[in-house]
Amino acid sequence: MREIAEPRYCPRMIRVALGFPVHMSHISLPAEDAFKRSRAWREGGGAQQRLVVAAAAARRSWQSDRVFGSVQHIRIQGNNSKSTARTVMASPSSCFHVLLLLLSGQVIRVVLSMAVGINYGQIANDLPSPGRVASLLHSLNISRVKLYDADQNVLSAFLNTDVEFVIGIGNENVSAMTDPAAALGWLEQHVLPYLPYTKITCIAVGNEVFKGNDTTLMADLLPAMESVHQGLVSLSLETKVNVTSAHSLDMLGNSYPPSAGSFRQDLAVFIQPILNFHSVTKSPFLINAYPYFAYKANPNAVSLDYVLFEPNSGVVDPNTNLNYDNMLYAQIDAVYSAIRTWGHADIEVRISETGWPSRGDSDEVGATPENAARYNGNLLQRIGMSEGTPLKPTVPVDIYVFALFNEDLKPGPTSERNYGLFYPDGTPVYNVGLHGYLPPMSASSSSSLRSGMMMPGLRPFVFVVAALILAWK
Repeated sequence: MREIAEPRYCPRMIRVALGFPVHMSHISLPAEDAFKRSRAWREGGGAQQRLVVAAAAARRSWQSDRVFGSVQHIRIQGNNSKSTARTVMASPSSCFHVLLLLLSGQVIRVVLSMAVGINYGQIANDLPSPGRVASLLHSLNISRVKLYDADQNVLSAFLNTDVEFVIGIGNENVSAMTDPAAALGWLEQHVLPYLPYTKITCIAVGNEVFKGNDTTLMADLLPAMESVHQGLVSLSLETKVNVTSAHSLDMLGNSYPPSAGSFRQDLAVFIQPILNFHSVTKSPFLINAYPYFAYKANPNAVSLDYVLFEPNSGVVDPNTNLNYDNMLYAQIDAVYSAIRTWGHADIEVRISETGWPSRGDSDEVGATPENAARYNGNLLQRIGMSEGTPLKPTVPVDIYVFALFNEDLKPGPTSERNYGLFYPDGTPVYNVGLHGYLPPMSASSSSSLRSGMMMPGLRPFVFVVAALILAWK
């Protein structure tokens, strides 16, 4: 490989950047403008910006590249302009193609997956061991996981992995947690032994408590949250671990337009004090939001493109003139509006669950692998851009995708067992650009992670990206 003379002009293309800056004016990608407006772009620094741009450009170019003699060029739509760039000699089978592959797949995956969280449900009899799951998530560069319990096998398997955990207290245990002594005992058994080696950052007390009709459970939720928080205070962990609960959108009495979002009045006696708790403790308000349900309920009236993040004209909120190009962001802003209506502007809304089923019963319209791939694939791209909602454009959406695996023992319709991104053998249910490595059953994956070993497929990627970062400094 040898350098050739640097071209003075680069009409409609940018040569391979290995040290010279890549200018945003040369690139025309669908996500570019949104990313430039995002907080990640503004705060990420030049090296991160060039890395993201080069990765996006490489992915676009790899699909329609040309080889001019022995020089491989990256073709990118853009204006004719001067450019300082360095080109390299390469044959189609050379390491330059490897670099392109890494940029078009691995780097994109890192950019997208670093910010995304994943729900790790275990209502199944065919799932891989927690140690193997730790290796899978490591290979995917996913470092935020939400559990529905505090499974000791899982927390032990993720020791020293830098994965942040939201752990759960099930609805069946909420009432018991109203006793401060019981809450402290639970923390001493399920949290204290794992810190700081397993990063537990949040405890979700209960799940969708207000979706049912159990008023006793509803009344016990806040006292349970308060007891758990007080237990954290007594253990000096309140600044490291916050306390919250995950809610269903059923708690809203109105969600359209987003600016008119409001909570159900019959739940006011429960929800208002919970909002006060969040405001005081600075903990997030969690919502499980599924645009799929809205589409399934009325497919003739709800635009499929609107719910799948596909190009569409959007929906304009008549009160704010804000345009919403997808339903999920409208749902998030409806919750923000409901919270504001009850006197709080300092509570962050996060999505604890969202997803799309890849299979369903005959009456579950839209539950297909194609739609699931479009929803989750487009969602991952949005998360990767660190964009906010129309109402909160400077606050990147914080989302946990549901779910990591299909869970074959979940009750209910077929869709309930088919929300996973992966089958239990580690193969993707559909392609959203996340291709991980699930080690064989004989592998001691958790010990490999703790000893600092790197997954085989990531070694060349790490070396190449390290070289790029050094070159850009």
